[in-house]
Amino acid sequence: MYVATGQAWDEEMKQRIERHRARRPRNWGLAETDGTLAVTLPQLKRYPVVLLDCLSTWVSTRLMSVPEASWRDEAIGRALLEEAEQWLDEACSDGRTVIAVTSEVGLGGVAMTKLGRWFADVLGDVNQLAASRADTVYAVLAGIPWRIKG
Repeated sequence: MYVATGQAWDEEMKQRIERHRARRPRNWGLAETDGTLAVTLPQLKRYPVVLLDCLSTWVSTRLMSVPEASWRDEAIGRALLEEAEQWLDEACSDGRTVIAVTSEVGLGGVAMTKLGRWFADVLGDVNQLAASRADTVYAVLAGIPWRIKG
């Protein structure tokens, strides 16, 4: 099953999503989020393999919906981390294979905006959680997979 987290905010993103749809095998199950991961949980039970694409898109979608006055709100960051943890608990509960794609934002400079820095911090926490739960972790650099855990 493919769990799609992207939201079509603009024309370019609509085209990007369409390219992803065209590349996916037709026999894959599909669960699209509405911005929350929990909406996909009922569909997981039917599949032995789940591909979540991707955690960084999910975090950015959630943070973009937060009013500017609440950026950096620790409670919101904690809630996202808890939602990710609950999803991982359920997704991994029946011994299925779960593959979570994400971006690593900690390899470059510090973001120039408050929202960008918050995104990097929240995604860093979510990525650390997912990696801590994973048996195997790969980083892909310049198209080359590097096994960094397992």
